[in-house]
Amino acid sequence: MRVDVIRKDSLFSPDPGRIIPRFTFTTESRSIEILNAVLAFTEVEVSIAMNQLLRGFSTRHRNVTRIFEKHYNKLSHLVSMLNIDEKKLSFARKALIGSCFTHEYSIESAAFYNPSVVEHPDQSGLLPDEKRVIFSFRATGEGHISSIVFRSGVLDSENNLMMEPVGRMPAEADVVKRNIYIKKAFLQKLSVMQSKENVVLTSLLLGNLGESFSYSELMRCMNEQQNRPVFPDKALASQIMCMASSQYEIDFSIDSAISERVIFPFSSAGQKGIEDARFVKFTEDDGEITYYATYTANNGTSLVPKLIKTSDFYHFNVIPMYGEIVANTGMALFPRKINGRYAMLCRIDDVNNYISYSDNINIWHDAELLQKPKYPWEILQIGNAGSPIETEQGWLVITHAVGPMGKCVISASLFDLDDPGRETGRLREPLILPDKTEREGYVPNVIFSCGSIIHNESLIIPYSMSDHTSSYASVDLKELMNELQGVEKSITESIDNQIDGLINSRYNSVLKVA
Repeated sequence: MRVDVIRKDSLFSPDPGRIIPRFTFTTESRSIEILNAVLAFTEVEVSIAMNQLLRGFSTRHRNVTRIFEKHYNKLSHLVSMLNIDEKKLSFARKALIGSCFTHEYSIESAAFYNPSVVEHPDQSGLLPDEKRVIFSFRATGEGHISSIVFRSGVLDSENNLMMEPVGRMPAEADVVKRNIYIKKAFLQKLSVMQSKENVVLTSLLLGNLGESFSYSELMRCMNEQQNRPVFPDKALASQIMCMASSQYEIDFSIDSAISERVIFPFSSAGQKGIEDARFVKFTEDDGEITYYATYTANNGTSLVPKLIKTSDFYHFNVIPMYGEIVANTGMALFPRKINGRYAMLCRIDDVNNYISYSDNINIWHDAELLQKPKYPWEILQIGNAGSPIETEQGWLVITHAVGPMGKCVISASLFDLDDPGRETGRLREPLILPDKTEREGYVPNVIFSCGSIIHNESLIIPYSMSDHTSSYASVDLKELMNELQGVEKSITESIDNQIDGLINSRYNSVLKVA
């Protein structure tokens, strides 16, 4: 029997008007040409140029001159090369230079998809049956570069969404902070991904660094090493720098709306996109709440899973993940520890669903087979569609499944609370299939989700339609659980047994009278 799914009218669609200012660097020689050209302008010419710029862009970006100044500061090494006294440069000239290395990027122009939803940290000012929520999305723009963006709203007693106004000045983080690296730990983490030969070579390459070092010190060290005739191939150097750029912290302005905060690819590991964030509200052993998200960093040639950590959606810590099973997409963290260990769903072979346990949230070595494709509509692939949801009946896992013609649907399975490696129920039919209005898009015939929640005894499932636009649906939780547990079948069998018992009893009574 199919479970009733109520599709909601809310649509989250691509909006080409959502733009962010990006720093653009060409070659060093061309950059120096641009610098010299601006330096040759008179102050009057600089003033006129800045006035024209501000008329056109000050209403499109918050504090645009500060953005220009920040981008100018990224060119300070070139300014030093030209022996220019920066103290003699006016703020307007610096801002004009910065603007020449800035361009607008439309973050959502191509697609707005693969959503997840979590409970908002702030639940104040709501009615008893309401819940404030945060949706995350994969937004894709020109060149198919993906970023993480957010929307917020309130679910009412009928599971209808009252959207909060969407801010019109999205921006990247105000502050990006690199970590200080401890050499011993850094080499140890690199060794997980390297051959024995490269482990030794890496140790030699970093020999001139101290016991702790910054990202800039590492970059300077690697640049010096490249001038040596015995320098190894570029792949190893790229791996070392990619590892270093994988961990950083970002802070957004306190006066920004959550819909204005854009987590855009920052490190070289994800320069082509940040894909499919699966957010989950995680309860620590001491009761503290932390929001984690697993996502995939795409550098153009490979996909690398990573972890995001936040408590307020203003400050985010980006953490690399290590281990033998961290080699594929689709990792989803359980919302609490299981028997004292972290637990994660993953798909390490592109076909089946797996489960992994670890004592460290970002180191994962072993995985156990959890589910194989079983029905025709999931015969090509089965995987998670977000983090497991804890219920009284067990761990509810929303799954995605791929069948003939690459048709991707959403379904559900149930697993034991104490032993989530044991499946206790699985839908025999898909929960959500793409209908005729959802089949067309960037990738046809695909319904996909990255995380659901429970609200007012209903399952709230955000989903994307053919990798283009997103919406959400609600499902009665009791009806879903009954179907997963085969309650209807059990009730029918019980009634049949009772009827058989009554018939036998009457028959025996008749025999006795006879």
